[in-house]
Amino acid sequence: MAGTLLMVGTRKGLWIGRSDEARRDWEWSGPHFEMQGVYSALVDRRGAEPRLFAGSSSSWFGPQVYRSDDLGGTWDETPNGAIRFPDDTGATLASVWQLMPGSPAGDDAVVWAGTEPGAVFKSTDRGESFELVRGLWDHPHRTEWDAGYGGQAFHTLLPHPKDPDRLLAAISTGGVYVTEDGGATWAPSNKGIKAEFMPGERTYPEFGQCVHKVARDAANPERLYLQNHGGVYRSDDGGASWNDIAPGLPTEFGFAMVAHPRRADTAFSFPIADAGARWPVDGRARVARTTDAGESWSLLGEGDLPDQYFAAVMRDAMCTDDHETAGLYVGGRNGSVFCSPDEGETWSEIHRDLPDVLVVRAAALA
Repeated sequence: MAGTLLMVGTRKGLWIGRSDEARRDWEWSGPHFEMQGVYSALVDRRGAEPRLFAGSSSSWFGPQVYRSDDLGGTWDETPNGAIRFPDDTGATLASVWQLMPGSPAGDDAVVWAGTEPGAVFKSTDRGESFELVRGLWDHPHRTEWDAGYGGQAFHTLLPHPKDPDRLLAAISTGGVYVTEDGGATWAPSNKGIKAEFMPGERTYPEFGQCVHKVARDAANPERLYLQNHGGVYRSDDGGASWNDIAPGLPTEFGFAMVAHPRRADTAFSFPIADAGARWPVDGRARVARTTDAGESWSLLGEGDLPDQYFAAVMRDAMCTDDHETAGLYVGGRNGSVFCSPDEGETWSEIHRDLPDVLVVRAAALA
């Protein structure tokens, strides 16, 4: 029977859960990287053996990318220290917010990283070293990007599954940017996305939106789902334009957006009341699911997820695995981790009382 691995990154370390395909009973190890904030995690299965990555930040030693080739038994630092900005940029790395494998149509050794301050780095040796993507760093918009409440960070990196030269990146607050030439040049891709905090005619600017998360449809790589600071959107043209799909949701606000790993037109979000409250609507933790690309939504978790829940779920604290029947995972800022082994139909709490959960990443393992 296939196994399941779940990485849970928190404000004070990383926990790793192991289960079988049923995903009902779990064994845990951790904390790894005690007292370090783990903002990003990746299960990379492209090599002969899976490689785990964790992007951590220590108050004493600064940020670092760790990797493990024995499912978290031991960890190695990235050689020559953490991802670093070139001296001429005058920038200092604060956190690694995103780690993502390259396109399956490209080189298996490519790993992308999104950072704070807002930058994208690329590795061509499976995480042994990283280089700043200068085309985005030198973009004329960069100096005008602001910082979201949690900081300025490229939290979304989506390689195109059929074209390794195409990559979508999203930042709070700058919006969506797309490259079609491997990172040499970048263009803003925010047409139709609202910036409700902008005055008057600037409500729909070329850039400056506070995009929270973007996910790519499993069957149609040109279809994207986006959770904005205020608004939920879909693009059917690779991000060139965006349409409102919030009707049917209890709120337009939220952080997480996750696409089903195989099923077309299917995505999940975790609705949050608003930017002020930042907890589920009426304190009822629910996962929203669409199976028709946002034309309609249903709320999942009634009877399983808590009704007195006043914790947010952050942008990377929700994910799926890739079992035949996909599992869905949610981590809260109160340290609870919930799992649904049946695509959101039923739920159980599989860990509790952890530090503030920042990221969850899961994968099926042989």
